[in-house]
This record gives sequence, C-alpha cells and structure tokens, in this order.
Amino acid sequence: IKGIGDDCAILPQRSGLSTLMSTDMLVEDIHFILSKTDPFRLGWKSLAVNLSDMAAMGGKPVASLLSLALPSNLPAGWLERFMEGYRDISARYDTVLAGGDTSSSKDRLFISVTVVGECPEGGALTRAGARPGDLVCVTGILGESAAGLDIILGGGARNEEDLRLVRRHFMPEPRVREGQLLASVPGVHSMMDLSDGVASDIRRIMEESSVGAEMDSRNPAYFGEHALDGGEDYELLFTVDPSAQKSLPVEHFVIGKITDSGRLVWRDSDRDFCGFRHF
Repeated sequence: IKGIGDDCAILPQRSGLSTLMSTDMLVEDIHFILSKTDPFRLGWKSLAVNLSDMAAMGGKPVASLLSLALPSNLPAGWLERFMEGYRDISARYDTVLAGGDTSSSKDRLFISVTVVGECPEGGALTRAGARPGDLVCVTGILGESAAGLDIILGGGARNEEDLRLVRRHFMPEPRVREGQLLASVPGVHSMMDLSDGVASDIRRIMEESSVGAEMDSRNPAYFGEHALDGGEDYELLFTVDPSAQKSLPVEHFVIGKITDSGRLVWRDSDRDFCGFRHF
C-alpha cells in the first residue's frame, strides 16, 4: 500500500493468512570477505538467505527491509552493483524492497535484511513436528557451497566445475517453491533451511521435536565431507512419514530417520560431525 518514502511501509493484511517475519545479518570478515566478493553477488546473497528462511516454513515472501552500515573505503560504483544484485533476486521472487536504513561504519560493512511473508493460517511448518519413524530428507546436494568457499580462499576457480561451486556459494537459490509444495503435504511434519550445515541443523529439529536421529555419514546427496563439516547450503531439511515420501512433489534425497532415542547417531562413522558454529 505504501512503500519507501515514509516512516513506515504499509502492507495489506488478508483474512485466512498468517504473517511470517525473518531477519539475518551479514558481517564483513565473519560472513564474507569483501575483497573476494563481487558486490552483485553479495547483494543477491543478502536477500537469498532470508528468502531461504521463508521457504523453510512454506511461506511466500512479500517484502523486504534492507539496512546497511557502509565504510568509507568502498570502491566507486560498489553500492550500485550491490543494489543491482539485490534488485535482481527481489524481482525473481516477487519481493518488493519496502524500506530500510543506512549508516556509516568505521571499518567494516554490515548488512541487515528483514523479510515479511505470508502463509495459510495454521499452515506454517516448524522444526517442532518431527516424529519417530519419519524419514529425514533434503532438497538438494549438500556441501557444494563449502567446497566453493574453499576454492575462493585457495586462490580462485581454475575450471568450469570450480566456477560452478563458487557460484553455488555466492548465489544460493532459496527453495521457496519447494517449501510451499512441501508445506501442502500432510505427511511432512517438520522443516528448516540448512544454513549452518546438516550436522548442526538436524540437532535443532531434534531439540525442538524432542526426538533422536540416525543420519547417513555417506550419501549421494553429500559433496564429500564438505556436506557434514560445512554450511550455507540453503537447501531444505525436512522430515516426512515414510508413507508420504514416495509421492512428494519435489526432488529430494533421504539421508536419515527420526528415532525416539534422543541421541544423534552417524551411520558408518565413529565421528560426531558438528557443522558450523557461530560461537
């Protein structure tokens, strides 16, 4: 109803829908290395990580807010390229930029994005619904983003495969359509997006659902050990009743099952994989 230019944006509220909100912060030298990051791709990723949260609950993104704290040493044209990337993914997922804020920063770039979306009332999937006997599934290959980061830190891409993995790291594709389809399946009981890696994030489903899990340490969905030691996959991790798994409307891999043990077990390995930890 009202976008950028006033003190608040105004969004319509419709009956039968619930509002979803999510926010993420990207900090220079923690989430990205400015000298190794193309501004267009960083603009894309800044919104993509929030859209992935929206996808994780089966939501439809509607609008975003973008706040930036900018250091004075940014190259000429940097901000314009950043906004081009942000606008590109906004248009792709029909998510209007409704406002935000800017500030100066002494030495680092800070990016904060909030996304507002919607889903049918009572229809959001959460991390708390997993049941013993559920299969644990993911919507795509895990570990390619972490492999891409290794290539970036190691000096850059040397061939087409390296370029693909680097792009996978810089420009993740949020699984918005897949999230909405999965949320419509009665047998899908819980879901979240994979930002910190499956080894870390399966623990969040276990904790919220008060269950255990047996997980594959080797699987066709894994791009080597990057899958279990890395993060930033931005695929969907979900649990589903076995009777509903074969008729799921999205491509997926089965990588484990939910148990009632309260413990996490890695099949065919004596290691305890942990994924990425923030602190």
